[in-house]
Amino acid sequence: MRLVTYTHNEASARLGAQVDDRVIDLATLAACHGEQLPLDLLSFVQAGDIARETAQRLMAGDPAEWPSDAVHAIDDVTLSAPLRPGKIIGVGLNYVEHVEESSRSLDTDKELPPRPVLFSKPATAVTGPGQPIRHNANLTNQLDWECELAVVIGRTAFGVSEDDAFDYIFGYSIINDISARDQRRSGQWFFSKGQDSFAPLGPAVVTADDIPDPMELDLELRVNGVTKQKSNTRHMLFPIARLIADITSGVTLEPGDIIATGSPSGVGAGMVPPEFLTPGDTVEATVEGIGTLTNPVTDAR
Repeated sequence: MRLVTYTHNEASARLGAQVDDRVIDLATLAACHGEQLPLDLLSFVQAGDIARETAQRLMAGDPAEWPSDAVHAIDDVTLSAPLRPGKIIGVGLNYVEHVEESSRSLDTDKELPPRPVLFSKPATAVTGPGQPIRHNANLTNQLDWECELAVVIGRTAFGVSEDDAFDYIFGYSIINDISARDQRRSGQWFFSKGQDSFAPLGPAVVTADDIPDPMELDLELRVNGVTKQKSNTRHMLFPIARLIADITSGVTLEPGDIIATGSPSGVGAGMVPPEFLTPGDTVEATVEGIGTLTNPVTDAR
């Protein structure tokens, strides 16, 4: 299933399943059959297999029998971030070419890291498709992009083995790990990675059963239509199972938490000369099987 969070006619945000050019309100569909489903995606993830299986069963029914008030044209709704996670765990230096690029442009170690390099972003950094990435020139003149596959956790996980790691995944989305590079150089990691709007997320969460191999997905990022990043998740230094095992060796992952699995090469800081985002730019991050996450850059001063 392709799950979205949407608003219609200025009503409150609700959980929907996107099918082609339509969004089906899952709670309304369930109520029509005398059943219940959560109104929001985070609650849906937290509800576990029962909610997912119920939604899949209802969605497998005859579309002609879907209640009219549950079905909306995609052009008639506004998508927002699919969910607000409890925590976002980012992974640095997880593509070999990006390790080289970062050592050259960001003063990081040129040797491959022996284990995943982790950092966090606050939930307040999340913003949705079409929403602005805030460029505050009082805080940064080096606003950068990073297209990444987002892993959405579906079960409480601690001490998980690599063999069992995929049992704990609910689905996948796209996250753009926005960074203020000059804040990092001055030692302000939190302001480098965690400012408001520095985690565009969406446009949907695709459940794990609809992504047969998340380690074989093309990624691409464009700025104003020009391709800056182009790679495939097969080039991760530490694959998804290793990331989950490493993180849960010391940190509990909870339903709805997100792992941003790292960026391929092609970030602005690595360009010659360096390139950074400015107000008026448009950023498009695409991951195969999930879609394209588009965000404008606006002046936040």
